[in-house]
Amino acid sequence: MIEAVGLTKRYGDKTAVYNLSFQVRPGAVTGFLGPNGSGKSTTMRMILGLDNPTAGQVTIGGYPYRRLPNAPRQVGALLDAKAVHGGRAARNHLLSLAQLSGIPARRVDEVLGVVGLQDVARRRSKGFSLGMGQRLGIAAALLGDPQVLLFDEPVNGLDPEGILWVRNLMKSLAAEGRTVFVSSHLMSEMALTADHLIVIGRGQLLADMSVKDFIAANSAGFARVRTPDTEPQLREKLSSALTEAGGHVLPEQDGALRVTGLPLPRISDLAHDCDVRLWELSPHQASLEEAYMRMTQGAVDYRSTVDQKAGLMQQLPPGAQPPMPVPGQGQPGWYAPPPPEQGGQPFAAPQGQQPGPQGAYGASAAPGAGMPNPYAQTAPQAPQAAPAPAAPAQPAPPAPQSPAQPAQPPAAPATPAAPTKPEDAR
Repeated sequence: MIEAVGLTKRYGDKTAVYNLSFQVRPGAVTGFLGPNGSGKSTTMRMILGLDNPTAGQVTIGGYPYRRLPNAPRQVGALLDAKAVHGGRAARNHLLSLAQLSGIPARRVDEVLGVVGLQDVARRRSKGFSLGMGQRLGIAAALLGDPQVLLFDEPVNGLDPEGILWVRNLMKSLAAEGRTVFVSSHLMSEMALTADHLIVIGRGQLLADMSVKDFIAANSAGFARVRTPDTEPQLREKLSSALTEAGGHVLPEQDGALRVTGLPLPRISDLAHDCDVRLWELSPHQASLEEAYMRMTQGAVDYRSTVDQKAGLMQQLPPGAQPPMPVPGQGQPGWYAPPPPEQGGQPFAAPQGQQPGPQGAYGASAAPGAGMPNPYAQTAPQAPQAAPAPAAPAQPAPPAPQSPAQPAQPPAAPATPAAPTKPEDAR
């Protein structure tokens, strides 16, 4: 078991970890989550004795790492997959680690087979890809058959088969009663792998609970309701009824309604009373990623901004409309809706309701949201595809459009430029 009590680490005037206390128990995969710069790597380095804490202590099985007898036989770790001498073959790298820890050489061949590197055991590690380097680092962690294992981003660079293998490996190690501590930014993998979560932000503990409890505590379920697309009046009628019953209704881009505050049976009864046919009524629960984003939205140090494209903005072509904002975006409890289906049309925000300028988690909206993308326009190519004949082909609309005509004269000099080339050739 890993136990941290009041763990604090300062680098000059910067506090990387502050008063951090937690336990990593055996028999379960414990996920270690937090934004970039939150202190995860620093914490794992202090667990392994690579950094000395400024205050507090962390122990493994009741002892600091440096006091463990033959620590590599009890603790295996992967913190940096690139911490390998590139001139050594994979087998020689593991063999040197085994000899330092009194591990028999046959164990080297065993772990090479476990991670799938037996065919490249004689190759130098400097020629390994990122995924092969990760496998070699995992092999080094498993070398001593330890009871405590720490992994920092173990699936980085692995292909889908490798990710599945790591997931099953973590679960099998925990099922054997070992202590498995995994740090990762892949929420989808943590949701499938971890049993328990420790979440930190800016060096402080934010959550220490099971995955199920974490999602329930940091998210709200909702119901997705869809009425016939051919009868929009039914959607408005049902939306009014749900609002009067105390529900909170938000429209989605594909025409469905997102309803919170009402259970599914109540929504079904209200639709029946209103004589509204339903094409969909399904419950939805937030994912681990959504719950994590809501928990850590105030502890993120590095946030992206909207690309203003200064000096690069172009006017929209005649008749084009800018993309419509998503109604309800930026409001509490709103999450980004799923991608719209083919043919789905967003509809305008209700009167008196203005979409918030921020994204779903309080950060800036996605780049390009609510503004045209100048690089996606193909207006310059359309006039070239239909040069002079295109103008008479159109009856009356092109004539009154003054902004479209100045765009065509520049194409006129391009046509006389062709005969000048033969004259120069003469």
